Amino acid sequence: MREGKIGVAILGLGTVGQGVVEILSKNRAMICNRSGIDLELKKVLVRNLNKKRDIELLPEIYAQDYNEILQDKNINIVVELMGGLNPAKEYIEAALKAKKAVVTANKAVLANYAPELFALAREENVPLYYEASVGGGIPLIGPLNESLVGNNIKSVMGIINGTTNYILTKMSKEGRSFQDVLAEAKALGYAEADPSADIDGLDAAHKLTVLIALAFDTYIGLADIDTEGIRNIDILDISFAKNFGYAIKLLAIGKKTDSGIEAGVHPTLIPLNHPLAAVNDVYNAVFVNSMEVGELMFFGRGAGRYPTASAVVGDIVAAGRVISGSGKSLPRKFTTGKTKPISETSGSFYIRLMVADRPGVLGEIAAILGQNGVSVASVIQEGRDQDRVPLVFVTHEVNQGNLARSLQTIASLSCVKEVANVIRVERGY
Repeated sequence: MREGKIGVAILGLGTVGQGVVEILSKNRAMICNRSGIDLELKKVLVRNLNKKRDIELLPEIYAQDYNEILQDKNINIVVELMGGLNPAKEYIEAALKAKKAVVTANKAVLANYAPELFALAREENVPLYYEASVGGGIPLIGPLNESLVGNNIKSVMGIINGTTNYILTKMSKEGRSFQDVLAEAKALGYAEADPSADIDGLDAAHKLTVLIALAFDTYIGLADIDTEGIRNIDILDISFAKNFGYAIKLLAIGKKTDSGIEAGVHPTLIPLNHPLAAVNDVYNAVFVNSMEVGELMFFGRGAGRYPTASAVVGDIVAAGRVISGSGKSLPRKFTTGKTKPISETSGSFYIRLMVADRPGVLGEIAAILGQNGVSVASVIQEGRDQDRVPLVFVTHEVNQGNLARSLQTIASLSCVKEVANVIRVERGY
């Protein structure tokens, strides 16, 4: 059993890094009292020593050469908070090879390199923790790794991007356009200057790879996750969804079926009485359904300095317990797989067509849907004496390949001006 201080080095001193430093400094005695682990900040790797920051550290704490950290035998834990793929991935590998525990919040590195990094951690017999990679401050990875380790999980479904949830919430509550709310989100700092990773679903897809690996013991690469963002969501769609009894959320969904894993990130209609429908603004939530415990929901702030730093510090303490000999944790083993082809999946869908306002249009479209085995559960037809009026359907559960063929034929009809939107529907728990 190791006694005494456990040295910590942090790579990157951005928003989250500064939050981690602050918590480790202010709460050091409390953390030690609660965990028995005395964590000492030894080094912080930065690119620019002269950059103004919200916190000040002793000059000897700063490092610009990563080798200082690798060669320091008094540093036991490396905390990677740089973001991006490179050099973050190389730095994580080097730390593991140097027999130093690693804590990371980097969902991009995990989404792209989890199999090799987890294998390296097992080979070197050192822990690799990543609680903050999904859901910010929400305790999620730990429960999936430990509390629910004996559960056969059927599905994970969540709101795991705060930017898109903020935009959809504002559009729904205030009836404002996507572009208008996006501009506000940028001004408030909820969206980046280039928000593509958020609004196109890539950020959520990165996080979904982590959730699927934990839920189903299978790594699914980013290329096999069907990903769609929220750029095409119109306030018309939000209004019609409400009329049908649904809210629209950007959901990351992983399901284990008899014929394979289904995985995707999509705007989704979800019943207004579902717990996820009430998750608004920048909050995140993940809904887990297992055979043994049933339904669970993890809810909280999915980003920000202190929520994310809280999760990072929890991982640092866990790594400290392993180093001290009072705990043990190595990355789980999982297979590498692929998702079920999207054309073979089934589900319900919301379809908004813009059509000519003349008799017989609904019948023509319904006939094509019927010929392809697509059954309609609900329909709304609005407008009179206009060139383009909305015709909106919600289908029963259908094969997605059949639906795609139907829409291809429908789009060619002279009475159909546009297939304006097709959105998945999750009917219940």
